[in-house]
Amino acid sequence: MAEPSGIRERQRELFVRKSTRVAASYLRRAKELADMPDAAESFFEALENTYVKLSNIQDPENRKSIGTLCVMVPAELIYAAGARPVRLCSGSYTAYSMGDDYIPRDACPLVKAVMGFGKIRALPAFDDCSLLIAPVTCDCKKKLAGVIDTVKNTVPLSIPPLKKEDADTAVFLKELYRLIPILEKETGKQVTAKSLAEAINMVGYAQREMSEFMKYRRHDPALMSGTQVMAVMNAYAYMPADRWAKQMHRLNSEMKLRLEQRHFVSRKNQPRILVTGSPIAFPNLKIPLLIEEMGGVLAADETCMGERGLSDPVSVIDAGFDGMMRALASRYTKPCTCPVFVDNTQRIYRIKQLIKDNHIQGVIYHVLRGCLIYDYEYQLVEEAMGEMDIPIIRVESDYNEEDVEQLRVRIEAFIELIKLKEYKKEA
Repeated sequence: MAEPSGIRERQRELFVRKSTRVAASYLRRAKELADMPDAAESFFEALENTYVKLSNIQDPENRKSIGTLCVMVPAELIYAAGARPVRLCSGSYTAYSMGDDYIPRDACPLVKAVMGFGKIRALPAFDDCSLLIAPVTCDCKKKLAGVIDTVKNTVPLSIPPLKKEDADTAVFLKELYRLIPILEKETGKQVTAKSLAEAINMVGYAQREMSEFMKYRRHDPALMSGTQVMAVMNAYAYMPADRWAKQMHRLNSEMKLRLEQRHFVSRKNQPRILVTGSPIAFPNLKIPLLIEEMGGVLAADETCMGERGLSDPVSVIDAGFDGMMRALASRYTKPCTCPVFVDNTQRIYRIKQLIKDNHIQGVIYHVLRGCLIYDYEYQLVEEAMGEMDIPIIRVESDYNEEDVEQLRVRIEAFIELIKLKEYKKEA
């Protein structure tokens, strides 16, 4: 049954009033944490335009927007069809609370926020998308693909639960081929070998710049606040890949200069923290902010809205169309460490590697309330950290701010524990 227009209008007014204020507050706090690099300003502007000014996403090529609900949707395929992907995984509490009227109480906040955007029609980044692509990963995303179709044309994308055998990659490859005519019909442009190669190179440029940036992020003391880094990574969802890559190139140049001038934003003895688990999606930056406001350094992350989304570039061996499609199918399944896969030992390996490369002294395992697949894996990660003698804490939260003080106490105690452990080592 259709909702009265008056109710929708009041919801829209509430979203504009409350959500824009919260987003602006998080951006301000992130900027104030440390001396933010000048080159990072463009990324913050992208988030501000999307969530505070509620403006349309600027695209010099005026391409259609295709919404994606997971990093497992190949951006290259969307660019090759003449459109541009917009990742709609959001941390908006206001949208989450409105989505609560349409999604079961125990569902995850991210799914509720997406549904909230669909119903209130107050976020141009969502409203401007002519099509949504929803990977069928966890149970909540699976049901969302059906429910969100009532407000926006949605294409479900099946993800194989296994990824070790070529047959598993072939299943996903078939799904990508099924997606091509749908995208072509939406954009009126054909996906060709030339357009696909150009798209792979464009996204690859962004991945190369991100890889270069990660070298600077590993430095101890830190050259940039980890919360600011998370904002930069989140901005990729709302910026064209080539524009994001150019800005990242500028940021890398500034990081190089900071290193040469020994311009650090942390002290040598500050506890270095890795965050893993459920996605940390803007505007919900409360966990990164609390880590750094309590004296820690967010030195690395293993999340799909952070480094993971731009790691593992496409490796093309056969430059033919089918060869590139197979390379895409392989890239978006085999190296992926999402717990949606049955065997996820790769994730443990990646976390261990991040700990080694980034001089990590403690791990915060973030679980969005209702996100069962990440919660399920906590014990495996905890056991692996015990073998490495790395302290770990599980932090469960959602998008509201009612638990901030409780989280502050726990995170502060965890950071003090790391300090004590390091002090005993040195004694």
